[in-house]
Amino acid sequence: MKKIVVWSVVLLMALSFSATAGAKTLKLALDADPKTMDPQEQLSGGMLQYSHLVFDPLVRWTQDLKFEPRLATKWERIDELTVRFYLRKDVKFHSGNPFTAKDVAFTLNRFKNSVDFKAIFELFVEPKIIDDYTIDIKTKKPYALLLNTATYIFALDSKFYTGTDEKGKPKNACVKVGHSFAKTNESGTGAFKVTFREHGVKMIFERFADYWDKKSPGNVSKIILTPIKENATRVAALLSGDVDFITPVPPQDFDRLEKDAKVNLHTYSGGRIITVQMNQKRKKELQDVRVRQAIVHAVNNVGIAEKIMKGTATPAGQQGPKGYAGYKESLKPRYDLEKAKKLMKEAGLEKGFEATMIAPNNRYVNDEKIAEAFAAMLSKINIKVNLKTMPKAQYWDEFDKQPADLQMIGWHSDTEDSGNFTEFLAMCPNKETGHGQYNSGNYCNKKVDELTLSAQTETDLAKRASILQEIEQILYDDAAFVPFHWQNHSYGAKKNLDVAPIINTMNFPYFGDLVVK
Repeated sequence: MKKIVVWSVVLLMALSFSATAGAKTLKLALDADPKTMDPQEQLSGGMLQYSHLVFDPLVRWTQDLKFEPRLATKWERIDELTVRFYLRKDVKFHSGNPFTAKDVAFTLNRFKNSVDFKAIFELFVEPKIIDDYTIDIKTKKPYALLLNTATYIFALDSKFYTGTDEKGKPKNACVKVGHSFAKTNESGTGAFKVTFREHGVKMIFERFADYWDKKSPGNVSKIILTPIKENATRVAALLSGDVDFITPVPPQDFDRLEKDAKVNLHTYSGGRIITVQMNQKRKKELQDVRVRQAIVHAVNNVGIAEKIMKGTATPAGQQGPKGYAGYKESLKPRYDLEKAKKLMKEAGLEKGFEATMIAPNNRYVNDEKIAEAFAAMLSKINIKVNLKTMPKAQYWDEFDKQPADLQMIGWHSDTEDSGNFTEFLAMCPNKETGHGQYNSGNYCNKKVDELTLSAQTETDLAKRASILQEIEQILYDDAAFVPFHWQNHSYGAKKNLDVAPIINTMNFPYFGDLVVK
């Protein structure tokens, strides 16, 4: 009898070991965790990283910026206003509900209630369901970037998000502030489902057993995400072995990681522009183009890229980086302190003025240091900046309230195209259309709006590039914003992680495909 018990225990242990031997847990440390579990609530890099873990888009970008089928297997343009998408069959949501064209239609219609996303989908009209696995996505006007936009159609489980929650509120509500069902509940088709979340402390993702992508090489079965705001603490956690993967890596620690035998440093060129917006509604002085020009000329962004970013960023003079359709070679950084002083004198403000400023301290690489350098540079033209920095978790709600004269924001084009910068950062703010949603400077130029809308519907790519370049020139001449640089992406990982295939210029690592050796 004792022998049977002993052998039973051994057998159970063996079975337990065999069941978990292939399981790989990834200990992930980011500068912040997702603000919400609702993929349509906030348009930000952190939220899009989360969306690629838990949900799936119709199509996604490859490393060479081509389109890769995901929930859509193929697509074809039916006419100048319609693209037909053919959907995967036998895909399940985390709830167990089957994925169909109804879910795509539900997702598209919900964008209309999203403060952050509705500008991107402003041209989209009611989709037409052909059958359970075929849907026509239609626009009001010809739209050259429909496929680009489809990379943000992360299918939502229409059954799961329909009805009312325990508070009697509609489950499909999409709100930025206050309660909603989708903030704390998810049902996606992604490789991972959320099994634990304590905001600001820890988030656990476990591999979805019924995930449709059986060809994915990924072998991570569990991800434990710990937000670590402080750069030094995050790097120390990687070097000590407490975590397996971190991002971002601060530039000052690049050499340290490269010399460590246990880890690898990975970098990838990015298109995220780091800027400061100047609120013309709050501060009368900022309505004068000479003052805005003076501020731009007072900022040595080449020096910031070299000394603060340690050469891991490209100084910018415009919104879109080289390679984007709107890039204009002549629009260079323009640091010239003497010219800045002269412009202030011409504006009758030689003695300067005071201005308030807010910036995050854990959203962009060295954001707090950049903000401090910016304030110091403006002091040289007698503008006293009263700077307040705060964690990303607090920053975006404050940003939306526009409590300061100067506000920092970084932006990566959602469509990998220059037009997207202008749609969100430089068009006249319009709550109905969503245009200028993140234009906290309240810059408004009707010509820019007219050209931006024209570019949206121009399908001749050469003509469209010319329009986008004209926009960049106007913004440059108007000093519509203060450009710093385009930020490179940086990742630190243990050597047994095959990171290179899953990173990209969008900074959305495809963790579902990560291989742990």
